[in-house]
Amino acid sequence: MSVHRSPFERLREKFDESELRCPECGYVDTEGGWRVTTSGGRVQYQFVCPSCSAVETREVRLE
Repeated sequence: MSVHRSPFERLREKFDESELRCPECGYVDTEGGWRVTTSGGRVQYQFVCPSCSAVETREVRLE
């Protein structure tokens, strides 16, 4: 694995390390993580709770 990761990869890793508790039901997903998608000037991070299927989305806009 490369030591030089993009800022977007580092942000996803931060979410994976600290943001895995579902805000809806409180379930902590120790096996999962955030999905990352990009489209144009946006990078979207999404966490889907395996317990209640709630979706949490964070978005970074590139200008």
